[in-house]
Amino acid sequence: MCELKKKINYTVVCVNEFANKFQLTPKDAFIYLYEYKGIAFIKEHYDIEHTLSLDDAVEDLTIICRNNGGEY
Repeated sequence: MCELKKKINYTVVCVNEFANKFQLTPKDAFIYLYEYKGIAFIKEHYDIEHTLSLDDAVEDLTIICRNNGGEY
């Protein structure tokens, strides 16, 4: 599988896990993560993040979003 496809798949999984944790729709989770820099974080730190558990990745996204003004 090409690297870009792996990154896209990983991002989709992270968005869905984030949505599940905070009882959001996947669309709302994506919009939230995009607005509060979570998507940019995944793109920038994919090499490290994809080696962690999904729980750790969601926790990292939560921290990043809160640091950028998010509420979750």
